[in-house]
Amino acid sequence: MTNFENVNQQIVTVKSRADKALNSLKGILLGIISDDRIDAKEMKELGLWAKDHYDLIERNPFREFMLLIENTVSNEIPAKEAVEDLYWLCQKYEHDSIYYNGITSDLQLLQGIFHGILADGVLNDDEIFRLHAWLSENEHLNSYYPYDEIRSLVLSIVVDKKIEEEERTILTAFVKQFVELRNNEIAEKIERDTSDVNISGICAVDPEITFEGKTFCITGILSRGTRNELQEAIQNKGGISVNNISKKTDYLIIGDMNNACWSYSCYGRKVEKALDLRKSGHTIVLVHEFDIFDAV
Repeated sequence: MTNFENVNQQIVTVKSRADKALNSLKGILLGIISDDRIDAKEMKELGLWAKDHYDLIERNPFREFMLLIENTVSNEIPAKEAVEDLYWLCQKYEHDSIYYNGITSDLQLLQGIFHGILADGVLNDDEIFRLHAWLSENEHLNSYYPYDEIRSLVLSIVVDKKIEEEERTILTAFVKQFVELRNNEIAEKIERDTSDVNISGICAVDPEITFEGKTFCITGILSRGTRNELQEAIQNKGGISVNNISKKTDYLIIGDMNNACWSYSCYGRKVEKALDLRKSGHTIVLVHEFDIFDAV
């Protein structure tokens, strides 16, 4: 057998093992949630599953699975939420695996466009209108971060067919988040030009937060404190803290640290639901954890 054939066989073997591992994880998750109760022994079993399949960590989406499992206990993510996120991620990967490669390619292309239009340190009118045209031609990226956010922002800028300097600066501040310029002089110029602009992705920018009688839900991994600490602070301010998002939720707090679902190039389960609720007319506000911690 040639070396090439050996390599092919290894690839097939790894893929087969990955598929088997994914199916076994789905089965474990279904079994765990079948009685609507999740205990420490079940979470330990998930941890052992992760340990047994650690050699697959470089293969999508296993890094995301491992991170989510590892962070559940250390970051006080409720076990039920972690299991639901894992199962959601399994389904997302299974249903989108063929489509995902094309999506990933186009999202990488979008990032490259961001890089190109900032390469000279100036975001001119032609670049903005051409970016708008590209976004309009690629609506299949709808619901994938950061397509929704950049398209919404660009639409608001070009709707009157003229671009104000403040709009240009805001767009530059948003785009620079996804670009690592090698030219330090240009990078420093952009930093200076946008130093007064606060951009938080899908989260509300500098939101006014009312606590009394309002309902708050947390998603992701917090970097400034624990969930229990933040929930207690919210309650002390008169707010209501819940674990699941619904039509009654007023604020969804998004953790700053790496979220497994986000790194898979799609919204996390709760964020996706919040966006669906907003599209249906519900006034749920997505806020960054830093804004909440500053407010409490």
